[in-house]
Amino acid sequence: MRTINIRDAKKQLSGLVKCAAQGESFIIAKAGKPMVKLIPFSQENISTANRLGFMQGEFTVPAVFDQMGSKKIARSFKAAAISTCGYRFNRDAANERV
Repeated sequence: MRTINIRDAKKQLSGLVKCAAQGESFIIAKAGKPMVKLIPFSQENISTANRLGFMQGEFTVPAVFDQMGSKKIARSFKAAAISTCGYRFNRDAANERV
């Protein structure tokens, strides 16, 4: 495997990418110390666990998910649960009783 200085790699980046796409691998070094390995891209290198939605359909989230444990959390902070006392809060209009 060929080792290339980072300064030379900057100058020939498009050529190195082209060679890597054809299957060749390179090590890019800085001051003689290997920093990165340039390898050809393949579908096997992609992790399917990191894709969005990979657990779709495996479980359901309860409709009251955002309210679960709210009383316990309020007790943990020694605060009372928030109550609107029947008022609807709206920035654009005066507070109205529902």
